[in-house]
Amino acid sequence: MEMLKTIKQAFRVPEIRKKLIFTIIMLVIYRIGSQVPVPNMDSSVLADLFSGEAGLFDLFDLFSGGSFSNFTIFALSITPYITASIIIQLLSMAFPYFENLAKQGAEGRKKMAQITRYTTVVLAVVQAVGLTIGLFRSALIDKSVFSIITMILVLTAGTAVLMWIGEKINDNGIGNGISLLIFAGIVARIPSGVRKIFTALKSGTVSVISIIILLAAAVLVIAGVVLISEGERRIPVQYAKRVVGRKMYGGQSTHIPLKVNQSGVIPIIFALSLLQFPLTITYFLKSDSGFTTFVSKWLSPAGNPGVIIYATLNVILIIFFTYFYTQITFNPQEIADNMKANGGFIPGIRPGKATEDYLQKVATRITIVGAIFLAIIATLPTLLSVWIPALNISFGGTSLLIVVGVAIETVRALEQQMLMRSYQGFLK
Repeated sequence: MEMLKTIKQAFRVPEIRKKLIFTIIMLVIYRIGSQVPVPNMDSSVLADLFSGEAGLFDLFDLFSGGSFSNFTIFALSITPYITASIIIQLLSMAFPYFENLAKQGAEGRKKMAQITRYTTVVLAVVQAVGLTIGLFRSALIDKSVFSIITMILVLTAGTAVLMWIGEKINDNGIGNGISLLIFAGIVARIPSGVRKIFTALKSGTVSVISIIILLAAAVLVIAGVVLISEGERRIPVQYAKRVVGRKMYGGQSTHIPLKVNQSGVIPIIFALSLLQFPLTITYFLKSDSGFTTFVSKWLSPAGNPGVIIYATLNVILIIFFTYFYTQITFNPQEIADNMKANGGFIPGIRPGKATEDYLQKVATRITIVGAIFLAIIATLPTLLSVWIPALNISFGGTSLLIVVGVAIETVRALEQQMLMRSYQGFLK
């Protein structure tokens, strides 16, 4: 209710209303483009390719909002941009050049954004080539060089357009453009999912009790996502008073917010990518091959006892990647050094090495909570798909985590816009 109230109040402000309308128009353009098929593809062959266990392709289809399985002009979605952003982020921690760019403020971020764009285009071209002349070659109607080059250019241009739409939303709209594109793609699949549930209910393949269990699980997951996304450990920080010239600085109290889930949905994506990779390999092999039989039985969520092994490995990998990604993004030594340089200290903790160790210990403790939560979120849909096989709820936990997280982030950005305008009105 508070979210709807915030949106209603925002529409009353002309400037914010203009930004909201711009954001909606950009998302509508994205959804229209998601219905435009790439030329030279046989839709019936594509339907056969995605009729069974699609492996890693399910993850790609999630981020593309169904554009990948339908092979539209936005089939590559925004995943090349996300991959490029992660690569540049990791490079900024390993190579001095990128590290210096990250410390150069607005100008450095501008250069890194430009490098990210170029990397995105390169990755999009590589993926487009792999899809057209590799994975989906059997669906090609015309296998001439000109037709294949045209398809590669169309797919690459589609990713470039999505990148442009995302940046335009960042500049002229509300919220994070890239996150909103993924959000729109996932939300667009909800009506078809609901239709499948009602179809299964009418046909008798799913009972009312099963649907009630599914809805209860969804409500619990959404509540948990909101709780963990908003949860944080606030470490108090006190700044000592100091006199510079005739003025006194410092003396105020503040805090360091440590998020319970600092890594977001990244660990789930990494874990799913590794677990689904063997299933993707079977996509290129015969159905009766030894490797396919082994993976289907022991490493597939549809296998027996594969589902238990799959769920166990999923939990282990998510916990590992949660700690791994948190260690990369959270630097207690840098925080401790900055606090010491500015006269800040944590009450009861010595500045320097002791502060660094304390921050590391607290981060380790709260990270395990976020890691276990992510593991439950990602594993629950797999178990439900076994208990209720008639319902297709693959990657449901990841979808809910992204949708709820982006919704909270967008509403928070909307509230900040309204707050800034209130301050401007006060100053005027």
